[in-house]
This record gives sequence, C-alpha cells and structure tokens, in this order.
Amino acid sequence: MTAFKRLTIDDIARLAQVSRTTASMVLNGHAERYRISRATVERVERIAREQHFNPSQSARSLRSRRSNSIGLVIPDLTNSAHAALAQSMESLCRECDHQLVLVTSDEDPVRETEGMAHLVSRQVDGMVVVPCSGDAGQYQPWLKRLPLVFADRRIDAQPVPSAVTDATGIVAELIGEKLASGVSEVVFFGGQPDLSASGDRLAGYRQALAAHGIAERGDWVFQHDFQRESGYAMMKNWYQSHGRYPEALFTASITLLEGALAFISDTHALREAPGCLMTFDDHPLLDCLPLRIDAIVQDSMALARASLDQVFALLAGIELGDGAVRVPASLHRRQ
Repeated sequence: MTAFKRLTIDDIARLAQVSRTTASMVLNGHAERYRISRATVERVERIAREQHFNPSQSARSLRSRRSNSIGLVIPDLTNSAHAALAQSMESLCRECDHQLVLVTSDEDPVRETEGMAHLVSRQVDGMVVVPCSGDAGQYQPWLKRLPLVFADRRIDAQPVPSAVTDATGIVAELIGEKLASGVSEVVFFGGQPDLSASGDRLAGYRQALAAHGIAERGDWVFQHDFQRESGYAMMKNWYQSHGRYPEALFTASITLLEGALAFISDTHALREAPGCLMTFDDHPLLDCLPLRIDAIVQDSMALARASLDQVFALLAGIELGDGAVRVPASLHRRQ
C-alpha cells in the first residue's frame, strides 16, 4: 500500500464535471473533431493545468507506436565530457518534444548490455550509446530492435551510424606545437586500446612525433582505461620508475588528467609537475589551477545533434552510410 495517489483521466473528468470520454478527447487534441464546446475544452484544460496532469504516455505509445523518448547510454556521469553530451542531448530532445532516458555503463560491457535492455523495455524510440567495448558482436542483437547510433566512439567493424570528434588531426596539432617549441619527450596516457577514442588520439600523438622526426620510446605510451584511478596509477608508476615527471604529458581524457593531477597533488602539492601538460577534453576549473594546461575542446552540442539527427533519420526509414559523422574540435591554449 502507498499513501500516494496517481491522478488519472477519471479524476480530471470528475473535477471538470464531464464524462471520461469527453476529458480524453480534449486532452488528446480531438475536441474539434468531436465538436466539443469551447467552454468545455477550456474547463478541462484548466483543470488539467491546475493538477499538473498529462495523459498517460504509455497509453499514447500504444496508440502511436511511439514513446517520444530516446535512450542514452554513457560510461560515467562524473566524466564531464559525457555529462556535457548528456546535457546537450537532453536539451535537444526537449526542443523536439522528446524525453531523454539515461543509464550508465561504468565502462562495464555487462552493465552496458543490462542498461540497453532496460531502455528497450521502456520502449524508447531510438538509442544513442557511447560504447564501452570494441566488440562489434555485443551490439549486433540490438540493430533489428530499434535505431542505434554510437556517439563519441565508433566501431569500424560494425555498420552502426556514429558521431565522433575528429580527434587525430587536432591531437597532432597540439602535440606538434610543443615539439616545435623544443619539447623532446612527450608521454601519452590513454584509455582502452580497443576503443576508437583511444586509437584516434594515439594516432594523432604518433603523427606528431613522426612529423618532427622523433622516435617513440618504449616508456612513453601507456593505456588502460579512461577511469580517474587509471590516470593516478599511470602517473604514479611513471614517476616511481623514473624518479621525475616527464617533460611533457598528454592525457587522452579529462578523467585521466584528474587522476594524474591527484597524484601530483598528493605527492608534491602541485609544486612539481611535468613541464608541459596537455589533455583531451576541457573544463572551466582548469583555468583556476596554478598549472597551465592546454586542452582540446569537444563540441558536445554538435555531437549530440549529429547523433540525434541520425536516430531520427533511421526512424524515418532513411538509410545511412557506414561512415562516422566527424565533428571538429578546437584548442584552448593556456600556456
């Protein structure tokens, strides 16, 4: 038993002193077709507004075969880049009278699958996923169930439309600037090697080294996942192995940077650090640090729009190509 009372169309009809059928016709936009008087329409609508009542979405879904909802699966809400993507997508969904339903995967393929199944059970019209696995087979069962689009990460072996940041060139540009200024050692901390986000950012790093004739050393590239704890562990291990910080450090996500900075703060209170710090993803708090950190800025609104546009195109029966929509990024130079 519960003390809470769910308001129904019967309650609105009773308060407006009309039949259930009349209230339903008014609230579902059919008053004119059934020649319901303007006074009755105004009375029913006023009561509904006062009671903050909307017709049952599930009932509407049964009639229209649409729920007007979009599912979003992201790895982690504490990752500011993914939180910004979710915020942008929620705003865009609201603009087109859709509701965003959000679940997180915690970078766990099993939890991701459970989250996707939950969204499907909620009858979302389409789904946008930031995939946490490079295993194409994991997503195959969903392709015939509903429109599926990848955001931020893509899987080249899977014919799923995607929207990703055009990362390789911008990473090469940022790191290339440092190499041109005389930096000779740049260490790279990355995420899961099988994810496109890791691969694209590492490709940009290596492109910059090659362009400046610098050979990559065996102790320069480290990859695990995009979790804050991994950034901490990689920075700790590198410092303990070398007895110093690298001349320059590039982290492939803001979460890895957070971990690296946490170790630097715990160990040296930020008084010692790599001479040059760079990261993929930006955050306003970086403006407040004593360390000057150059950042690559993703356009979360453009990523969200490109992802949703592809979902709605699939819903409309429009065939999309296998190639990813690539969204330009920009540089925020602080050094």
